[in-house]
Amino acid sequence: MTRPTGNASQPVETLPTTTLQNQLHRQMIVILDFGSQYSELIARRIRETQVYSEVISYRTSAEQLRQLSPKGIILSGGPNSVYDDAAPQCDPEILLMGIPILGVCYGMQLMVQQLGGKVSRSKRGEYGKASLHIDDPTDLLTNVEENSTMWMSHGDSCQELPDGFEVLAHTENTPCAAIADHQKKLYGVQFHPEVVHSVGGIALIRNFVYHICDCEPTWTTEAFVEEAIREIRAKVGDKRVLLALSGGVDSSTLAFLLHKAIGDQLTCMFIDQGFMRKLEPERLVKLFQGEFHIPVEYVNARDRFLARLEGVTDPEEKRRRIGHEFIRVFEEQSKILGPFDYLAQGTLYPDVIESADTNVDPKTGERVAVKIKSHHNVGGLPKDLRFKLVEPLRKLFKDEVRKVGRSIGLPEEIVRRHPFPGPGLAIRIIGEVTAERLNILRDADLIVRQEINRHGLYHELWQAFAVLLPIRSVGVMGDQRTYAYPVVLRLVSSEDGMTADWSRVPYDLLELISNRIVNEVKGVNRVAYDITSKPPGTIEWE
Repeated sequence: MTRPTGNASQPVETLPTTTLQNQLHRQMIVILDFGSQYSELIARRIRETQVYSEVISYRTSAEQLRQLSPKGIILSGGPNSVYDDAAPQCDPEILLMGIPILGVCYGMQLMVQQLGGKVSRSKRGEYGKASLHIDDPTDLLTNVEENSTMWMSHGDSCQELPDGFEVLAHTENTPCAAIADHQKKLYGVQFHPEVVHSVGGIALIRNFVYHICDCEPTWTTEAFVEEAIREIRAKVGDKRVLLALSGGVDSSTLAFLLHKAIGDQLTCMFIDQGFMRKLEPERLVKLFQGEFHIPVEYVNARDRFLARLEGVTDPEEKRRRIGHEFIRVFEEQSKILGPFDYLAQGTLYPDVIESADTNVDPKTGERVAVKIKSHHNVGGLPKDLRFKLVEPLRKLFKDEVRKVGRSIGLPEEIVRRHPFPGPGLAIRIIGEVTAERLNILRDADLIVRQEINRHGLYHELWQAFAVLLPIRSVGVMGDQRTYAYPVVLRLVSSEDGMTADWSRVPYDLLELISNRIVNEVKGVNRVAYDITSKPPGTIEWE
């Protein structure tokens, strides 16, 4: 047997203490991240099989992995070539642990190289869809059909396999599209089974999770809620918790979960900065206090925020000022309502991955608040206002949060609410934000939402909203010339917001929305439809 080789001088990652403590008792699949844009997606696909998964650094040592005791390990893709001098490499001992491993793209190539095989640049790269020809369906490729379409993205290929490996599948350009050492339970695929374009990709993932790693479907919404309530009560004790409520699904689910766990120890604060959609602040307070019986401290700060944006046209400066003013108001009100020991934040798992879990108090080992998520992490908390954090949702992806919200009684109007930016309508008004322009956009936006709902399309779209432009154009209404603002409609479809396509809604609907806006919203005489996808555009305009 060839012993793995690697770059021993690379630094070893230190795993977050919370991860080690909280996950020891749970079966899990670990994804070692080598910089792939799809690492999060791999984790989501694993969780769709109701098995818990985490993304951790490729620098994690074999000893640290033993402490986590995963049922399986996935080596992610990455942008590098394994033969580059600075190419990231995992601890070679990981391949000798006896734990089932699946290498994906770069991960497969790295495994081959570290076990004594050979990887080199292909004469012909392979990008996009490719037909998979199956040579051996055993284990990994069971129930994956011959000629299934798989998504490729690689310029390198495995030229020589290590001892003990055999080819499971190939494509026209890639002789080693899937490989295995069945005895050692080491597997590799050159394609990306996690992306939606890979037909049969989820079947392959299920084979790895259930048949190879011998996992059971224990990662359920019910199990999460029970565990989260236990953890909240154990952590908080009899202390008070403050939550900045925004009305979105994250903060609302968090409010429900915390209230279920600690009741009146929770204080919800809703800061109305004046940039929400029409009737939303009133509806939010009514829902929480009247129907859910969760008290909400309502703070009307509309005039303060509007004054801070006077004369400001730069979008980044808008965000900065809104974020800083939010912090000021939050600080003032928390001191009036406090004292509080904990700040509740709707941090989600993608945020944790992105931040690399850095906000840890070196003395206590607890995460502390340095940013407020409700405004896209704009503006840090004052140094004299440091809370300990309670973040029950930090293990979850967005779709999992919606499932949790639904399971604990959150109404569908919040669970399935379209994403809404923290700075709100302020970034859907291009140029200076004024009271007049806010009123125009609120009225136009309400019409968009009303008609999308009436036509049964709200839940078919990722987002549907209006944008107000800072220019005026000539129009004709009756016998009079008008000089008024144009409104742009933005209706997009997406799975996760990372990419998006403009929605092909019926022309009759667009016509209806346009007619209503022009006739009902004073100050608007023209409506346009944005048919730009993401990329090259963004979903929001600012």
